[in-house]
Amino acid sequence: MRARLARLLHRVRGLLLNQAALVERLDAITSASKEQSALQAELLRTTAAMQREYVLAQPRAADPKRLLRYGYKGYSQMDEDGIIDEIFRRIGVESRYFVEFGVGNGLENNTVSLLLDGWRGAWLEGSAQLAERIAASLQSSIAAGQLRVRQAFVTAETIEALLAELGVPAEFDLLSIDIDGNDYWVWRAITRHRPRVVSIEYNAAFGRSARCTIAYRSDAAWAGDTYMGASLGALEQLGREKGYSLVGCNYAGTNAFFVRDDLVGDHFCAPFTAANHFETARYGFAHTGSHRPGWGAFEQV
Repeated sequence: MRARLARLLHRVRGLLLNQAALVERLDAITSASKEQSALQAELLRTTAAMQREYVLAQPRAADPKRLLRYGYKGYSQMDEDGIIDEIFRRIGVESRYFVEFGVGNGLENNTVSLLLDGWRGAWLEGSAQLAERIAASLQSSIAAGQLRVRQAFVTAETIEALLAELGVPAEFDLLSIDIDGNDYWVWRAITRHRPRVVSIEYNAAFGRSARCTIAYRSDAAWAGDTYMGASLGALEQLGREKGYSLVGCNYAGTNAFFVRDDLVGDHFCAPFTAANHFETARYGFAHTGSHRPGWGAFEQV
């Protein structure tokens, strides 16, 4: 009996030693994996930075009227903060009022940094969960009356009523649209308001020549693929119809910037076309990864 117990204890001791060795090996593998991941992330950041330096060193970007080289990321998702700042440096500010829909958690969008400069404005966010996070994180600005937040799913049918409900003035400085879907249709539906500047997301996957947008569905929701939004050419055409000129795109190839025709003057790089201002998608500028291919019903404009 004692011999059997001794053999059993010896076996248990061996299993425990093997387990300890396996845990140690697993820890080493995990550590190496984390180190490898960190190195890969650093390599991607370095590569993206080198690519940006190369693009900005080209004669096209050197034109002082082109907005491309003025971009920087503060609280914006990509480099929109710097471009918005440069646009208003050129045309001046008036109301210091903004409207943005599709603001996420409130801490990474095109207008939150403007609060630091004393602007005020209104946000629309479709997600109830994100709206709650905004109410918590931006509590001081909301309490001070600097920021109004409304949780609502924006559609072409509801946008005018929502703007009226929020008390948005007919003319204000900046409108930012980023709803990953019906961006074109919602901007087209805004007729009672004339913002001086419009920032709107475009889909670089559609190229510089196409003039198309996803077909309108009031309940459209982004599936995380390339079936989203509108081409830059489609937005150029819509802007022209509404009295706006396409004055530039950000380096990341995600946002287009329009200035009302009466304010353009000689401040920006002509011609104000998609052919001149298109930037390919460079999502790695701020993070890694890209959108998987997607397809659906389209409309030509």
